[in-house]
Amino acid sequence: MTDSTQIPARAGVGLKAQHYEAVLSTRPDLGFFEVHAENYMGLGGVPHHYLETIRRDYSLSLHGVGLSLGGAEPLDEAHLARLKALAARYEPGLVSEHLAWSSHGGAFLDDLLPLPYTQEALQRVSAHVDRVQSVLGRRILLENPARYLAFEADEMSEAAFLAAVAARSGCGLLLDVNNVVVSASNLGFDVADYLAAFPLALVEEIHLAGHARDYDDDGDLLLIDAHDRAVDAAVWRLFAQVIARGGPRPTLIEWDNQVPTWPTLLAEARTAERVMAMQALARRRPVAAGESHVLAG
Repeated sequence: MTDSTQIPARAGVGLKAQHYEAVLSTRPDLGFFEVHAENYMGLGGVPHHYLETIRRDYSLSLHGVGLSLGGAEPLDEAHLARLKALAARYEPGLVSEHLAWSSHGGAFLDDLLPLPYTQEALQRVSAHVDRVQSVLGRRILLENPARYLAFEADEMSEAAFLAAVAARSGCGLLLDVNNVVVSASNLGFDVADYLAAFPLALVEEIHLAGHARDYDDDGDLLLIDAHDRAVDAAVWRLFAQVIARGGPRPTLIEWDNQVPTWPTLLAEARTAERVMAMQALARRRPVAAGESHVLAG
């Protein structure tokens, strides 16, 4: 197992069972792999065999989907204990979760549901994040969600809410650029305004993914955070702006559904690395008149 406890500011991909053999046979030059923590909470079996082998040569990030940090009820301590054991076993460079809720009354809902950005929710989420960090003995990252509706009860912006949770709990942030594009289209806000307000200094990881286009009952465009296709051109453009402002970060290509061939997924990671390299070059030299370093996709 590599002894690195830090993930480099490079591109990584989500590790999928379909790609285990390709990864082991080709040993790709990648910054890291990321796995959904819940998929590895069993004690053994084929998934752990491959993950243990791959972890020896690559940095690892754990991305949780089941803690329900935004839920109204106390955290599931058994789930949290399983996450602690998994983190101790694989020593990931990063551990992250979503600003969402997914369980209530003992029932688990197979979705990441939104919450209103109120002072009450802020206090609850901050306490939950603090509890997770206390149990794990480490800092976690909190991810901005994909949103399909806004609450009348909102008392602050999403960026302000995330900044406040980080200030209270000491957590870091995971900026999902695709979620920003999806939410901006669905809720009608400007991505530039969102980015200007977002505390980029707290961002320790970035996610990129593809989204689907649908239409609501009124015929208006609705973007869906589908994770089932290549990264959209609008996401690449916003990613370039994020890197131009904040510098490179560990950047994950999320492709969880209709999983592509290994070369296709690897090509997306290579594109992310080119964007980071282009922006690093742009920061070192003046930009000529009419020149642009923002990738069009």
